[in-house]
Amino acid sequence: MRLIVMLLLLLFIAGGVVLGALNADLVGYDLVFARVQVPKGAALLTMLALGWILGGLTAWLGVTTRHRRERRRSVKATGAKVSKTP
Repeated sequence: MRLIVMLLLLLFIAGGVVLGALNADLVGYDLVFARVQVPKGAALLTMLALGWILGGLTAWLGVTTRHRRERRRSVKATGAKVSKTP
């Protein structure tokens, strides 16, 4: 299993190096407060990583919220059953 993970990691690193080498042109980004020029490859990889992180965070928050809601319902249902018995 570790070998497969290491091979995948090396594959993605090699892909990043190739992507960066093929897209070495500078791209300008005009933010409201600053003007930044970065290589295309770095911008692509940064946005890819940012999208991956934000997507994972969104999925995690959705699952966490749903679990919290279901747990509250089950506690209310269990509390209602317990209070009805003498």
